[in-house]
Amino acid sequence: MRVIVDKERCVAAGSCVITSPAVFDQNDEDGKVVLLIGSPDEKLRDEVLESVNVCPVGALSVAD
Repeated sequence: MRVIVDKERCVAAGSCVITSPAVFDQNDEDGKVVLLIGSPDEKLRDEVLESVNVCPVGALSVAD
């Protein structure tokens, strides 16, 4: 699994950080998403997919 982030779309809601803190963080300056792990382990799949689903602007996606 590969995580794809569209930082231009990100509105700094922080939902991704709440649902998958091992994979996502927020920039201290603007609050936008910071990808910590671009290809997370399979054990994080459910968390990452939840982050994709809860992002209010669709800034996150995954590719297999």
